[in-house]
Amino acid sequence: MLKKKNIAASKASLVLFLCQMISALDVPLDSKLLEELLQPPTITQQSPKDYIVDPRENIVIQCEAKGKPPPSFSWTRNGTHFDIDKDALVTMKPNSGTLVVNIMNGGRAEAYEGVYQCTARNERGAAISNNIVIRPSRSPLWTKEKLEPNHVREGDSLVLHCRPPVGLPPPIIFWMDNAFQKLPQSERVSQGLNGDLYFSNVQPEDSREDYICYARFNHTQTIQQKQPISVKVFSTKSVTERQPVLLTPTGSTSTKVELRGNVLLLECIAAGLPTPVIRWIKEGGELPANRTFFENFKKTLKIIDVSEADSGNYKCIARNTLGSVHHVISVTVKAAPYWITAPRNLVLSPGEDGTLICRANGNPKPNINWLANGVPIAIAPEDPSRKVDGDTIIFSHVQERSSAVYQCNASNEYGYLLANAFVNVLAEPPRILTPANKLYQVIADSPALLDCAYFGSPKPEIEWFKGVKGSILRGSEYIFHYNGTLEIPVAQKDSSGTYTCVARNELGKIQNEVQLEVKDPTMIIKQPEYKVIQRYGQVSFECIIKHDSTLLPTVTWLKDNDELPDDERFLVGKDNLTIMNVTDKDDGTYTCIVNTTLDSVSASAVLTVVAAPPTPAIIYARPNPPFDLELTGQLERSIELSWIPGDENNSPITNFVIEYEDGLHEPGVWHYQTEVPGTQTTVQLKLSPYVNYSFRVIAVNEIGRSQPSEASEQYLTKPASPDENPSNVQGIGSEPDNLVITWESLTGFQSNGPGLQYKVSWRQKDVDDEWTSVIVANVSKYIVSGTPTFVPYEIKVQALNDLGYAPEPSEVIGHSGEDLPMVAPGNVQVHVINSTLAKVHWDPVPLKSVRGHLQGYKVYYWKVQSLSRRSRRHVEKKILTFRGNKTFGMLPGLEPYSSYKLNVRVVNGKGEGPASPDKVFKTPEGVPSSPSFLKITNPTLDSLTLEWGSPTHPNGVLTSYILKFQPINNTHELGPLVEIRIPANESSLILKNLNYSTRYKFYFNAQTSVGSGNQITEEAVTIMDEAMASRQVDIATQGWFIGLMCAVALLILILLIVCFIRRNKGGKYPVKEKEDAHADPEIQPMKEDDGTFGEYSDAEDHKPLKKGSRTPSDRTVKKEDSDDSLVDYGEGVNGQFNEDGSFIGQYSGKKEKEPAEGNESSEAPSPVNAMNSFV
Repeated sequence: MLKKKNIAASKASLVLFLCQMISALDVPLDSKLLEELLQPPTITQQSPKDYIVDPRENIVIQCEAKGKPPPSFSWTRNGTHFDIDKDALVTMKPNSGTLVVNIMNGGRAEAYEGVYQCTARNERGAAISNNIVIRPSRSPLWTKEKLEPNHVREGDSLVLHCRPPVGLPPPIIFWMDNAFQKLPQSERVSQGLNGDLYFSNVQPEDSREDYICYARFNHTQTIQQKQPISVKVFSTKSVTERQPVLLTPTGSTSTKVELRGNVLLLECIAAGLPTPVIRWIKEGGELPANRTFFENFKKTLKIIDVSEADSGNYKCIARNTLGSVHHVISVTVKAAPYWITAPRNLVLSPGEDGTLICRANGNPKPNINWLANGVPIAIAPEDPSRKVDGDTIIFSHVQERSSAVYQCNASNEYGYLLANAFVNVLAEPPRILTPANKLYQVIADSPALLDCAYFGSPKPEIEWFKGVKGSILRGSEYIFHYNGTLEIPVAQKDSSGTYTCVARNELGKIQNEVQLEVKDPTMIIKQPEYKVIQRYGQVSFECIIKHDSTLLPTVTWLKDNDELPDDERFLVGKDNLTIMNVTDKDDGTYTCIVNTTLDSVSASAVLTVVAAPPTPAIIYARPNPPFDLELTGQLERSIELSWIPGDENNSPITNFVIEYEDGLHEPGVWHYQTEVPGTQTTVQLKLSPYVNYSFRVIAVNEIGRSQPSEASEQYLTKPASPDENPSNVQGIGSEPDNLVITWESLTGFQSNGPGLQYKVSWRQKDVDDEWTSVIVANVSKYIVSGTPTFVPYEIKVQALNDLGYAPEPSEVIGHSGEDLPMVAPGNVQVHVINSTLAKVHWDPVPLKSVRGHLQGYKVYYWKVQSLSRRSRRHVEKKILTFRGNKTFGMLPGLEPYSSYKLNVRVVNGKGEGPASPDKVFKTPEGVPSSPSFLKITNPTLDSLTLEWGSPTHPNGVLTSYILKFQPINNTHELGPLVEIRIPANESSLILKNLNYSTRYKFYFNAQTSVGSGNQITEEAVTIMDEAMASRQVDIATQGWFIGLMCAVALLILILLIVCFIRRNKGGKYPVKEKEDAHADPEIQPMKEDDGTFGEYSDAEDHKPLKKGSRTPSDRTVKKEDSDDSLVDYGEGVNGQFNEDGSFIGQYSGKKEKEPAEGNESSEAPSPVNAMNSFV
């Protein structure tokens, strides 16, 4: 049963919370309504909790509040009522709770130290301020002490103690010399957090008499100086090196407590020779990225915005070449209370429910205490509608008497939080805030929004009616908004009429009427049209409109989207624009714009001006220069100039240009002063002080400008203080510790008098500092030294001369010098998108650590190794720059299947910050490149040998090679494609069972698990029976060769016909006669039925042809195979030659070889032989 009750209770709390969220009222920001509604007090302004005041000035303790009725104010001091009427020096501002303690009239600030609290009260409750602790600032003098000189041996350590007086707030410490120059600091010499000056080892140059510690008390703007300290370093013959020893902190361990959100400062300063180097680590963890900074040459560890996670042991290690020493600081981070959920004001209706929630955290956990109207809730008057449940107050069925201001106080030993939140119970009948009979006008087919702003408690329901007695509006043609507005998305003419808004709740009902008028849209029914007009002609554009009769339209004409020229030639009528005496300048686009109070329409047309017909020649020329210049009406700041115009030379003078010369500052240089219309011959000129003026006038017509007139007489104006200040004032540091202020100097003309100087003033922005000023002359730059790094400064430069100052200059914001960023971007992440593209993300560095103008981030990335080859190569770093505060970027052009590293650096105007830790990422496999080569060797009748090289870029692990090949016939047609998959570890292959004397085309590529790479192609041919036949395969298919063979066959055919004719006549050749005379016994005449001619037979013709002879693989020809018959150059002994070739082969005989020529043939080379010599 108990469990069920707990569940029911938790459900009830949830229901109450939801009721609060649903039913809490929104009060409209209507000034009249807010003035009428009752409201408990709300504190709007108060002084800080810890309020340090200047003892020389009046003390002002702020307390402002609002409420209805206006609240009254009272104060407590140190927990008891503070009666301000009894203290003549204390007054309260009218209609305010702010106290003013008149210290400047004899009061002592110390007498008003204490804890103050303000209460603002009206009939609805009481709100209270924080406890305001008032303490006057103190800047005491240094106690006088006798300081003995410090005699130190070279190489020893030394500490110069500052021991500043205890002030409020604590002073800022710095060391300077007698010349007010900061003492240089380094890894060897530096100032500690306590203000002491530490020497890790002294050197002879450290000897000096003026080590001075200064304490600056910012609140009172005073600086106190300690007596100078003398240091004398005596040298020895040999300096003994020493291992590090910690000067501060002492011992091996220490503790430190810091509050959440504050800055944690840890310090280690060591002595030793050589000078030790300090390094910081966090035991069992890493120093927080983006929040860690090293200062004072890494002797100070600074962590900003600390949290409980920063608790732990921090170790500093001091090391030099002789050894090291360390110190462990145990850091505990506590937390003053901070809000998780602060209570918020509640506006409820009688009978409603609600909750106030106050949740805070801290270390230790804060205690939550509730007050009602400034009184602890335990002793406050009881309210039956109120129930306190820890950090929550639950209200049930509230009544008007439940209105009150509740305070939540969350406190622990490190501080407190105080929040006021009121519960305001209102019972209000409905009110409609929209004015009665308000008129709404819209154009047809556009939306209409009718307002019905309302308020009531409980929240009223809203209904809309059309007409006084119309039915309630419903349906999709209307939209009802939460704030009571009725929207008609597409208003029509019949939507016009009276609309009634009704608001009702249990306390009453009210209604309001508004009027809607729907107007006809404005239209241009006759638009301007494109016109071409001759020069000096007349043109007119029409613009006829149609509009709602109740709307008053205005018509405006524009030329090239600008106002019409101020020229009397442009005549604007009711429905048109007319341009008289058109010139080339009138060329352009003319636009007619029609505006009403509800809509606007426009239309445009182009005017093109062309040349007029030829006219009798008239000589046009520039005007002659004006003359007789006269100065009259001389005053300090003005003068009148008059002149007589020269001849205008057939072209009217359009204007006169007046120029001046300053004979005092820039003699011989003429400047533009003003210009006037061509009809004017006098002008009143404004003058500047301390200028020796001369004037001249230039006449201008359409042809050009005249020569300048003769100069007028001179007129010297009296000097005065400057009228203006230098322009382009800037403050940009050139070094981390300076501010360079520059400006553009005034000219002599602008100086207004002798003795021009500049008052340069500066102060640090957002710091309550006084202006620092210096007066300089004849320069446009001033350098302020000793500034903090990259902080904003307010800067102003004021001109002055012997007669006074220029007006107060405006302030500009500059920055002291930038320094290299201190922090590397953190949380660098790489997302590999594909094998050649990756995206890198990083967290932005805090702006404070940039120490300059953030220019962007640089990503350095480089390939470490290829994962397929495991071989490192020369590292070539690539850099990508991403401008601005960008936190990601793309890395293109990566190599697949490779290991990369990258880091990110922030960039400011000074340079790059430290690199983030190297981030390693790997790209996935990609497709390989093509094999490096493909060679085909050892061709035989039916096989070829293929050799290849692996891809230059495998881009992954090779899985196989793919070989595809197909035959190619004599007409270059491709045969069937054959595919072979080859293991990745092979580098050669013998293809067998191929066709002889066949050309093949090969396609070869490599594969990874991702896919196939680019292919490489090659062609090769299997050989024939005869080696040389492979040469003639290509030749025999050539057109020129076939034609040549046909010609040879025709000649032989003709020769045979002649022979037959001669034989039939019985004639004999001379050769036959010689053969008869020298008969060879070995010759056996052949019979005619043998089909040959015996008298021309050769014994060798009867020898059988050698079959199966082939050209060796080395392409040489053996002697026995070098017979010069055409059979040796054909396609082989199988007779696969064309018809003409076989004919030639049958009737050709062999000739005897010349013995003197050895193996060389005496026969003239045939065309076939000649061609083969080029194969």
